Amino acid sequence: MYDHVIWPTQFDPKTSAIYALNDIDVNAPPEVVWNLLVDAENWSSYFPAENHVKILTGEPELALGTKYSRVTVSFPMHLVVTECLPGRRLAWSTLVDGDETGSSAYHGWVITPTDDGCHVLSEETQQGPFFLEELGRKNPGALYRYHQEWVESLARAAEAEAA
Repeated sequence: MYDHVIWPTQFDPKTSAIYALNDIDVNAPPEVVWNLLVDAENWSSYFPAENHVKILTGEPELALGTKYSRVTVSFPMHLVVTECLPGRRLAWSTLVDGDETGSSAYHGWVITPTDDGCHVLSEETQQGPFFLEELGRKNPGALYRYHQEWVESLARAAEAEAA
């Protein structure tokens, strides 16, 4: 059994409009996966869709309290890291720039050591009219597909680096 994201009450999947869980076994040490995950400005080196990430608070990598921006599927967003347990857990909350509906999201990652490397779990919930329209109505299943591509790309990059 693997650990899951620790949800702030307002983002609990039981009460969220949109939820995705993606996971994968990775044949690389947890530290290798972690280093790729917190190096946000270089995510595009293994996942080209994340090519507009900028840390705004000066840290060289994601850490507790880090504020950063990114553009995901043409939507600019601002994010803040709300959980950071090095090598194990990373999570952030998200607001979409220019969205006046108060829509928000929460994305967590959990890395669990295994005999062959580690297990990586990604979970995200989204709430509010913006996400309901863009992902719920216009693109159902898009969040799951996007994150599946991300976890698979992360696994390939980690395994290549560890080889």
